[in-house]
Amino acid sequence: MKNKALKHILSIAPVIFLVALLAIVIRIYGIDALSGASQLVLILSTGIAVLIAISFFKVRWKTIENEINRAIGSIGSPIVILMLIGLLSGTWMASGVVPTLIYYGIQTINQHVFLISCCIISAVVSVMTGSSWTTVATIGIALMGIGKAEGFSDGWIAGAILSGAYFGDKMSPLSDTTVLASSLCGTPLFEHIRYMIITTVPAFIITLIIFLSAGFFVHPEADIDTTMFTAALSGKYNITLWVCLVPIITGWMIYKKIPAIVVLFVSSMIAAIFAVIFQPSVLTEIAGTRDISVVNLFKGAMQCGFGRAEVSCGYAPVDELLATNGMTGMLKTVWIILCAICFGGVMKASGMLENIVRLIIPMTKTRVGLVSSTVFSGIFFNATAADQFLSIMLNASMFKEIYSKEGYEPRLLSRSIEDSSTVTSVLIPWSTCGMTQATVLNVPTLTYLPYCFFNILAPVTSIIIASIGYRIYRKGVCQV
Repeated sequence: MKNKALKHILSIAPVIFLVALLAIVIRIYGIDALSGASQLVLILSTGIAVLIAISFFKVRWKTIENEINRAIGSIGSPIVILMLIGLLSGTWMASGVVPTLIYYGIQTINQHVFLISCCIISAVVSVMTGSSWTTVATIGIALMGIGKAEGFSDGWIAGAILSGAYFGDKMSPLSDTTVLASSLCGTPLFEHIRYMIITTVPAFIITLIIFLSAGFFVHPEADIDTTMFTAALSGKYNITLWVCLVPIITGWMIYKKIPAIVVLFVSSMIAAIFAVIFQPSVLTEIAGTRDISVVNLFKGAMQCGFGRAEVSCGYAPVDELLATNGMTGMLKTVWIILCAICFGGVMKASGMLENIVRLIIPMTKTRVGLVSSTVFSGIFFNATAADQFLSIMLNASMFKEIYSKEGYEPRLLSRSIEDSSTVTSVLIPWSTCGMTQATVLNVPTLTYLPYCFFNILAPVTSIIIASIGYRIYRKGVCQV
């Protein structure tokens, strides 16, 4: 008994160390914690986990190393996508795509319905693309700019965008997380999506009501003169609807189900060409000169793709909004993702994650306890493994047998996993999703977290529906 208790204590020790040290670091450094302090905390926590794994669990270093290598290999594509998002953000800004969308968006979207419009637009785009990342990296950036021009706080804007984006990601048959959750649990894809409506739609409706109410009762933080905003944009950029061909072509590629990496790369290249055609003066300013030449245009296009790109519009809020960091701006995110994946790899290879999960097994004897355990495990795996795909896979492997043994349908498991692993990943500051979205939107995770109402409500509604028992079957008998 003592050995069993010791095993559980040792298994959870690296997690406690991680959370405690992160809290201290964030308290001391604030936003600057992402510049290296948070990464170091993850490495130190990984070291603690390795020490415990080798000393007490007698796990060979080779086993740990192989799991770390496998885990890092699994995020190869996401890292490439992340770098291409940095490239796209720079080229879309330099080409005038984002400034044009902001220019017309300010004039067409009423301030009172802006937040709910953000949420709905992001949801629609995400359902069509199947990707919250692509949604945030494209239309999300433009909506962020419009919201800032309207004077809304970063938290409210980002929360509306992310709530819609993750609703769409969750409900889209094109979403890789949706396909993964349904396939791992043995649930037909569209049956899985239909079953998620029961928990997802109520959470989203409440979210929309909150954002609609906020539009009337939450006053913008800053009183920004939108006339000056639009004048600054039109004074620096060639505002033309021709540049809107870039997002239209991008949307067409997404509709044709072209891989995300290809879409992001092609869209970036088209945007760079449009920048040369429509915004030559912007490119030369980015290059640090006023002389329009082939060399300077090339230099400017390259600079906005990989590095810091900023132009002076004569109005500070616009200058700050339109400054981008290209692919370089994504390196901190890649850094912390790699560190987080190392920690998750050690925890998995050593069996410590499995030991922690076994602590909640006694709670799975009731319907509510089983669903609640699945939900909390999804959040826990997002925090420890730092990746929603790993969280989904670990949750499915841990609970699949338990659900089957208790007589519940696999769709209940797949829904519970999606209600937790998929939507809460963006709320974890050091996770792949949390870091990516914070970097793309330029809003710290802890700043937008309180306003991601859908992401917070989805796990809650999952547990509430489980307590009611609505359309939950056990051994062929309805629980209602």
